[in-house]
Amino acid sequence: MKKLLFIVLALVTVSAASAQDKKKNGGFMNRTGDHLMLQITNDHWMGAPDSIKNRMTGISRGLNVQVLLDQRFKSAPQWSVAFGLGVSTSGMYFKNTVIDLKSKTATLPFRNVDSVDHFKKYKLATAYLEIPLELRFTFKPETENRSIKAALGVKVGTLLNVHTKGKLLLDKNGATVNNYIAKETGKGFMNSTRLAATARVGYGNFSVVGAYHFTNIFKDGVAPDMKLFQIGLNFSGL
Repeated sequence: MKKLLFIVLALVTVSAASAQDKKKNGGFMNRTGDHLMLQITNDHWMGAPDSIKNRMTGISRGLNVQVLLDQRFKSAPQWSVAFGLGVSTSGMYFKNTVIDLKSKTATLPFRNVDSVDHFKKYKLATAYLEIPLELRFTFKPETENRSIKAALGVKVGTLLNVHTKGKLLLDKNGATVNNYIAKETGKGFMNSTRLAATARVGYGNFSVVGAYHFTNIFKDGVAPDMKLFQIGLNFSGL
């Protein structure tokens, strides 16, 4: 978590410095440019079998932070290309389930713990360092904060962290056994790289964002083929 906070702080610092540099140049560069983007998403595992899907609960969610440099085409100022660096996190919530990331088996166990002690809240969390690339269109580039915008892009990521986290241990009848937090980390079953297509459309500093990941969440053969799909809100500025 400390590493992620450091990376996010570094991204924000770089974004602020970049925005100040852009403002010194005048012209179309004296604008927000969507250099810093914060995305809050609702996350889904596409292709999950019923044995896994039926054990998911609550609202699985993600948080993405990106810093991008925006390069506008001089001959067509409505169009620009943006590229940069970001951190993407996702938390998938499960009921009465244990995902054994440290298992020595060939496949990743999703154990049903209905009839034994289990955690009231349990999630699988991932974090990726990403390089995003966007092709952007702004209807009114001279007043970007009051303009309709759209963007299509891709991003490639590398795995930073994956862990499970359980809170509040209950017995099989739902009575509290112990109020503590258990955390387990292990990357062995996860795909270490991923590729995604992205899309955004909105007005001013607010937009709807979607991302579909072409690569499987887990390595081939260790779990069913499932892909991450995210949809949510994007807040941009600087």
